[in-house]
Amino acid sequence: MIGVMGIEFGEAQLLAYVSSFLWPLFRIGAFLMVMPIIGTRLVSMRIRVGLATLLAVLVSQNLTDVPVVDLLSLQAWIITAEQILIGVSMAFLIQILFQIFILAGQMIAMQMGLGFASMVDPGNGVSVAIVSQFYLMLTTLMFMAMNGHLIAFEVLVESFYVLPISTEWRFQGMIEVAQVGTWLFASAVFVALPAVTAILIINFAFGVMTRAAPQLNVFSLGFPFTMLMGLIIMWIGLTGFLPQYQSLVSEGLFMLRDIYR
Repeated sequence: MIGVMGIEFGEAQLLAYVSSFLWPLFRIGAFLMVMPIIGTRLVSMRIRVGLATLLAVLVSQNLTDVPVVDLLSLQAWIITAEQILIGVSMAFLIQILFQIFILAGQMIAMQMGLGFASMVDPGNGVSVAIVSQFYLMLTTLMFMAMNGHLIAFEVLVESFYVLPISTEWRFQGMIEVAQVGTWLFASAVFVALPAVTAILIINFAFGVMTRAAPQLNVFSLGFPFTMLMGLIIMWIGLTGFLPQYQSLVSEGLFMLRDIYR
């Protein structure tokens, strides 16, 4: 028996309290470490750990049927690994949603001649095309403005009831997460297709002009014109960006909700 402030706890009761807090902490912590915006280097580790602890305390108050096992046993390690995999895979789906627009921006940049123009992404610390960085900033602002982070937290809390803490492995959910890669490439092509098609037609036109008048310098004339037309096409394409974004976000959040059901 352990006494704290006049209240005595048995070993089994203390183990139940620790288990009900520890397992949600692993799932929530893994989710916050991989989730876009919060999981980037722009948010310090202390804030992420504090937020994960706060959410774990709130979630643990309403959880039932939490397995009570020895924290140093093999079963405890299996439960820990499962919670980390679930949290990482859920955040990975949201990460893919952002990568769609980054990949689409890279496709557009390569076609319009801005593939060499890159800048360091302050969140991830890697160099990306400047067009991709523009789409990433736009996507991030729209995600926060539409309370996408709150919806992600809601889905995360709901996962404890849809997918309770246990030692049952769900390999089918992992397979579905891996298959989401096809959605990434298909959606990126869908977003970039109008701009890429328009720039391709312009390049075809310059090819015909070069054949008709070989004295024209296609590099000195075509490169700045293609870049200018690419920027104009991107500006025109922003009018239809919001419906595409809403459709992809809705599809991504539905996939996040149904991935383990």
